[in-house]
Amino acid sequence: MSNSEGSSTATPISSSNIGFQLLKKHGWKEGTGLGISEQGRLEPVQAFLKKNKRGLGAPEIKKQQNTGGPKNLASDKTNDKLSKKSKAKMAKKMKKAQEIEKRLQENEFQRAFFREFWPDNV
Repeated sequence: MSNSEGSSTATPISSSNIGFQLLKKHGWKEGTGLGISEQGRLEPVQAFLKKNKRGLGAPEIKKQQNTGGPKNLASDKTNDKLSKKSKAKMAKKMKKAQEIEKRLQENEFQRAFFREFWPDNV
């Protein structure tokens, strides 16, 4: 647990790394922190892969188990709120789909109008 417990990484940054070279070029000395009073991090921030499509600060989704007890009432209220949100999203999507359909009908009407009066152009 010594590697995962501390703030140090298993392998230091090599001197051939472009970031290392840029820092050296701008006056950074190895083993010191970044910043005016050199109080910053000594090691780079560990990167990790995200496997979901949620935002970086989004909390983890916890699976709920239905036990049938009093806690279930609170989860039902939460589910009602979620269903209201999902219904609002669906209503918004339906409204957008209707607007697109209306626009398509108007365009078709214009095409028919121009075909009738100027058949050689269309």
